[in-house]
Amino acid sequence: PARRDTRRDAAAAAFGDANITSVVADVSTPEGAAAVAKTAAAWGGGVHVLVNNVGGSGARTFNEMDDPDLQQALDRNLWSAMRTSKACLPLMTAGAAIVNIASIWGRESGGAPGYNAAKAALVSLTKSMARDLISQGVRVCCVAPGSILFPGGGWERRQAADPKGIAAFVARDIPTGRFGTPEELANVVTFLASPRASWVVGACLPVDGGQSKAF
Repeated sequence: PARRDTRRDAAAAAFGDANITSVVADVSTPEGAAAVAKTAAAWGGGVHVLVNNVGGSGARTFNEMDDPDLQQALDRNLWSAMRTSKACLPLMTAGAAIVNIASIWGRESGGAPGYNAAKAALVSLTKSMARDLISQGVRVCCVAPGSILFPGGGWERRQAADPKGIAAFVARDIPTGRFGTPEELANVVTFLASPRASWVVGACLPVDGGQSKAF
């Protein structure tokens, strides 16, 4: 799903001639989550893998944060995963998997306060989902990415605005000395969603090049 036709069409085109069905939906809303499930049901075959990958930050300090800012962070980062999982669960059978995309800032202090709180809640929700749904044969895990560089993303914009400052940040805070890539994150998500991870239930796996400091 995507909220704009252009993003959706570009993503679908990347798969070439594969059998792709896409939907325009804002899954931070109940209607958007329901639209995704409805499209999946109409396509047929059930839902085998659900990756909840919606996010967004907000006010950078507690003093700047207000009710709408926190609500937006929760809608994007927490409610979207809960609502879409709830909507798609009736379409899942034993062997299905849900992977929630959290953040290293859901495991330790860092980032905007609303984002931090929402991602921490997503890590917690993942564990509860995992313990409840494994009896139905549905595995739930989450991934905690560090700083990932991709076209159009926040780190690309910051890098363009302040190349020296961002270079200093990378050298100081990321032991591998570089940003991560979407492909490196996708490799881990693919593993967690696959039968090869059949004994991984409720885990939150950092994918961060050593950036985070939590145990």
